[in-house]
This record gives sequence, structure tokens and C-alpha cells, in this order.
Amino acid sequence: MSQGTVIAAVDGSAESQAAAQWAAREALLRDLPLHIVHAWQDWSPGFAHAPFTGTETAPGDAAVTRHWAERVPRGVADRLRESHPGLRVGVEQIFGRPAEVLLAAANKAEVLVLGSRGLGALGGFLAGSVSMPVLAHAERPVVVVRAGERAEDERRPGDGADRPARYLDVVLGLDLTRPCDELIEYAFSAAAARGAALRVVHGWDTPIVYGYEPEAADPGHGVAMGLREASALTDALRPWRGKFPDVDVKEQCVVGRAADHLVDASKDASLLVVGRRVRRAAIGTHIGPVTHAVLHHAAVPVAVVPHP
Repeated sequence: MSQGTVIAAVDGSAESQAAAQWAAREALLRDLPLHIVHAWQDWSPGFAHAPFTGTETAPGDAAVTRHWAERVPRGVADRLRESHPGLRVGVEQIFGRPAEVLLAAANKAEVLVLGSRGLGALGGFLAGSVSMPVLAHAERPVVVVRAGERAEDERRPGDGADRPARYLDVVLGLDLTRPCDELIEYAFSAAAARGAALRVVHGWDTPIVYGYEPEAADPGHGVAMGLREASALTDALRPWRGKFPDVDVKEQCVVGRAADHLVDASKDASLLVVGRRVRRAAIGTHIGPVTHAVLHHAAVPVAVVPHP
């Protein structure tokens, strides 16, 4: 595996099947190989290595368990090769705790793709002991994909040969107080690979000074701040427009909770890209309130990109 590889984590669930399909499409878009990873862990000294399936159940016959587990990644790879001719697919089963296995895999890849249950679900990858440590500590981008995600969901219907289906916008949530080249570059690259427009959403609030809002006393204050924020957004994106001249960029400066605006924007998008500050602490699974909110409520795959 290398940072020129797309990695999909599979465990036999419908969620991981959707993640693998998305990862296959992403690998083809970026002309990269796809690597299927399946983690194994010990249940107890008296049992064979057991696969991670997303729910902890008592292991059965060791031979049956091993046979089933070995079939999972191979079956996924075979289906992907059949549905995506020309896709380069590798398969690997790794012994170890799933969170540790996937975190190590993420740090060696271009992007790691995980599956997740439906919108707002408290179970599955999003709130689980596996995904949260990976999302919180990965040094490379991690994409979370919902069960049921389909290729056609990412495109705007076409009108025949003259107007083929095109990808919906890639949406980037950008906090100008913490500029991040890694985050911006990932979003531009994703949009360029899809031939999609990039919609950049920057949320801001009027500061409260000495217990009152300046805008309430002087409405012009809010207008002036809005203009400054819009100008700062344009300045931040200018060099990236030069690097990606074919990407149509749409700038949106919005007032209020950024997470709400991003979730709303995801309803008409192919991919939502958000950032996560790199924390050097070895413990904790903090990913930031905005990223946490969109992971639970966004309507499309979410790419979480670590940055300083």
C-alpha cells in the first residue's frame, strides 16, 4: 500500500459494501489502485481469529468463521472487478484490533473509505469504537459513505448524448480563521476529477462585544463585516483557482452555524469535504463540532481531511 492507493475497509455489512463501491469509483476517477482491507481480531485464546462485523457476537465454529471471513474481502473484490472493468484491486486481511488496523492503513493511503449507517444513526461506524478513533487520528483523508449510496445519486440527470449526466457540486466547508492548504487542495482535486463545480461555504457570526451585538445597534456593521468575509474568502481561494483553472468555483459566505449550512448544501452535492485539526494527544476522539454534526446528518459521502 502507498499514498497512491484508495483503501476500502470491508466487514461484510451493507454499509461496507456501499463504501467499497464508492472507493472503486473514486479509484477509477483518480486512476489509482484500490486495496480492500479486512481486519481480524482475537475473541479469546480458545478461539480462532474472528472478523470484525460491526457488532460483537459470540464466535461459532472456528473453521466456519475463518471460511466466512476469508470469503468477505475476496467476494467484494470479485464483484468490483466485474462491475468496474480495468480497476486494479488488491485484497488484504490483517490481524489486529480493527481501529488500529484501519488507522495504520489510512496513514499509508491516498484516502481510506469507511461505511456508515443511515442519517442520524447512533450505531455503526459513526459512533462506534472503530471509526471514531480512525477519524480522530488519521493523518490522511477519510471518507464516510452511507449504506445505500449509489453512483446515480452523485450525478445530475442528463438529456441524452448532447447533455450527459454530470456530477453534482463538491461542497467544501472552509473556516478562514484556520487556512488549510491540505483541505482546499483535496476539495479542488475532487471537483477536478469529477468535472464538477466546487461550492465553498464559509460560515461566520457577528461577534458579541460587551454583551451586545454591534449589528443590532448599527445594521451597517453587519453588512461591512459580510463584505470583509466575502473578500477574505475570495483572497484565500485565488491561488487555487489558478492551480485548477477548469474548476468552476462558487463562493458562499453565510451567517450562522456552519454545520447547518453544510448539511443543507449536501442535499444537492456529490461529496462534502470538511476539515479536522490534527491533535497530537494520544487519547480522545475529538473531531470538532462542525465535522461531528455533518458526519451524522449530511446526505452525501463526507470526506474528513486532517490539517494543522
